[in-house]
Amino acid sequence: MTDAGQLEFGGSAAAIRHHYDVGNDFYSAWLDPTMTYSSAMWNGLPQDAPLEEAQQRKLAYHADSVGAGPGMRILDVGCGWGGMMRTLLRDYGVAEAVGLTLSEEQHAYIGQLGIPGISATISNWHDYRPDRPFDGIISVGAFEHFAHPQQNVSERRDVYRQFFAACREWTAGKGRLSLQTIAYGKMAPEDANPFISNEIFPAAELPTLEDIVVASNGLFRIELLRDDGLDYARTCELWSNKLRQAVRSGLLDPEAHPVDKYSRYLRMSAAGFRMRKIALLRIAFAAY
Repeated sequence: MTDAGQLEFGGSAAAIRHHYDVGNDFYSAWLDPTMTYSSAMWNGLPQDAPLEEAQQRKLAYHADSVGAGPGMRILDVGCGWGGMMRTLLRDYGVAEAVGLTLSEEQHAYIGQLGIPGISATISNWHDYRPDRPFDGIISVGAFEHFAHPQQNVSERRDVYRQFFAACREWTAGKGRLSLQTIAYGKMAPEDANPFISNEIFPAAELPTLEDIVVASNGLFRIELLRDDGLDYARTCELWSNKLRQAVRSGLLDPEAHPVDKYSRYLRMSAAGFRMRKIALLRIAFAAY
């Protein structure tokens, strides 16, 4: 592996908590019951299928991508509120699911679930040292935080390569990786909206598909690549509707919660995905 001390990383604890630690009650008011804060998946489902069903489809897709099964040990990098880990144990018989997060509120939420076989650790991926190998790794919605906007292309790819090298090491060179990330589409990095960059996801930078291909080369082979940007547009639109409903019903108080900011961000994101300015990549990797 590359010496991590020579690299600079995005996704600081402060940057992550700026977005994710605004209150579990706030997110639970407009996310689906799985508390999944990433794009749902309508592949194989009717387009009018409810959000929760499409989120369950997405969770199953990633579990299937790493070949999850009884007795296995799976790492979830950027585990959110534990929806993926619950699916792995409940539906696939996985023996142990370990999650990494930098959000104190997400960590507390998972701890309160009290589910044997599920654990979460507050750690950056680049500081994490597992005590034994995993059979597979899933990372949904975390890759966007690994680099930062001040890095040039070479520096950004060095960080991504460090991640792929770590995943290969953590699976003893024979595991699988299922990755889901927003990426630049038709939009150039310099055209990124400053509201999103500064107010919503500070110190974060999206990858390009080329970044991922170059950084993973020789470590993992790409077995399946999907761009499901329209799925994310629909997800953001449904979240936006649920957020408005939560305000109308009195469940959320705009004076106490960042309703206006998140409403704007969700509408802008939906438009960006529909215009293909940004993409939603789902990539299944297997180690060489």
